[in-house]
Amino acid sequence: MALQTGPSGSQVSTSTSPAEEAFIICDNLVKIYKVADLEAVALQGLDLQVQRGELMAIIGNSGSGKSTLMNILGGLDRPSAGRVFVGGRDLLKMTEAQLVRYKRDVVGFVWQNTARNMLPYLTAIENVELPMVIAGRYGPKERQWARELLEVVGLSGRAKHKLSELSGGEQQRVAIAIGLANRPPLLLADEPTGSVDTRTAATIFDMFRQIRDQYGTTIVIVTHDPKVMSKVDRVVAIRDGKTSTETIRRVAIDMADFAAGSIVLGETHDEFVVLDGAGRLQIPREYLEKLSIKKKVRLDLEGDQIIIRPIPSEEADDKDQDSRHRRWGFR
Repeated sequence: MALQTGPSGSQVSTSTSPAEEAFIICDNLVKIYKVADLEAVALQGLDLQVQRGELMAIIGNSGSGKSTLMNILGGLDRPSAGRVFVGGRDLLKMTEAQLVRYKRDVVGFVWQNTARNMLPYLTAIENVELPMVIAGRYGPKERQWARELLEVVGLSGRAKHKLSELSGGEQQRVAIAIGLANRPPLLLADEPTGSVDTRTAATIFDMFRQIRDQYGTTIVIVTHDPKVMSKVDRVVAIRDGKTSTETIRRVAIDMADFAAGSIVLGETHDEFVVLDGAGRLQIPREYLEKLSIKKKVRLDLEGDQIIIRPIPSEEADDKDQDSRHRRWGFR
């Protein structure tokens, strides 16, 4: 990742790392849904890289394309154009049989709707064991692994309880254990805290960090939770089907106490505007509104800075009118 200085000291990130260094690579992803004669564009040239073992979140308004991206990463959908790699695997070139194995062994899912995570007539531990049974690998080691996972999510004492006997937060914690049952290197969580209270949500995010630290699992979370920024390494915002900004969490540590357990002094967050593969960036909407910027701007290079200046509305209108006249041959 390279950083370039922009206007007023702001920073812009560009993806320059070699492809092999990233665990997840999305390159110019386009996804178009067609219903009857109508087309809806969910992704419009999205670029994204995720490092192995990273704990990150994807945020965005409804319809921004974040759920579509999750479905593509999970092998549940295919893009209309672009490239997507997970752990060196080209998802676009996989056969249906290969995708089945990918969804079983490489990626785990945690859904907001508990009905998609658990079978109500099975106990918590039976639900965790089920993916291993389906994969055809079940024995003493797998049973021990299921018990370990329930202990990791703090539910070893609720192993024999069924869905109706667990609270919403407990159900979601079982769902995390289920997602890890086949030891996938990638865990995708779609709104995992959407139906729980604030305290439970904080507990769930802490569990994700513990799982990443303990097992090295790469975890990608889609969420609307505003507190996610302090719980993950990086937050990527998607707007209009493209990555628009990313925020990186930085923790300050007292090095004098490092050997004694690393006392955290505080944390900061650096926000960057993301350039896509074609050199385009999305200027935050509040900036555009504050400067009354609409369709056109002036772009100047001054030293090591690129300056974006608004065009007065009268001048912009004149230029639009001149352009229309030239188009139709008027003088």
